Amino acid sequence: MTKIRILLVDDHEVVRLGIKTLLEQDTGFEIVGEASNAKEAIELTGKLLPDIVLMDIRLPGISGIDACEEITQHYSDVKVVMLTSYAEDEMLFSAIRAGASGYLLKQISSEDLIRSLISVNKGDALLDPMVTQRVFQEVRRAVREEEASAFAVLSQQEKHVLILVSEGKTNREIAKSLFLGEGTVRNYVSSILSKLGTSNRAEAAAYAVEHNLKDYL
Repeated sequence: MTKIRILLVDDHEVVRLGIKTLLEQDTGFEIVGEASNAKEAIELTGKLLPDIVLMDIRLPGISGIDACEEITQHYSDVKVVMLTSYAEDEMLFSAIRAGASGYLLKQISSEDLIRSLISVNKGDALLDPMVTQRVFQEVRRAVREEEASAFAVLSQQEKHVLILVSEGKTNREIAKSLFLGEGTVRNYVSSILSKLGTSNRAEAAAYAVEHNLKDYL
């Protein structure tokens, strides 16, 4: 069986020794090298081309995140798994942006660590269960911000008009519903199309549905 080749990166020798001892008890792993800082990690990655770099996120000098970005950019076949003692949102999302394949807390059990490394080696992206919910919350927040910004150029009345346009209402029906003149509605529709950069009512209606306009009224 081909072993998973691991490069350990941590500025604390005791931590490296503990992880090394744990992984070497499993015949599926081989520790091919150790580094105490990011510079060493980048150099050893180039020399050893491990399957996985298991790296502390906080390192002296260059951070683990910077090293992760450098490694993933130059050695696309090498996967990086970040280890950290604290579930910090800023660090988490920085690691994801840097190309990390996994983000694990050092409190992880030995069984879960082994299982996680095997999963990452197969090509899976992995987050510690304790931080997964934070990622989903951030993604949902980002989506809602993007949706809300999609209508930032419209006035509140224009949003109401666009909702009715998306429901297939005619200008006359919209005018009646909003107690407006039909000419006023026509002007609103023209303004909406211009602001959204859409060429007709159908495109504007599709835009409203796609970005969930009803949630922002």
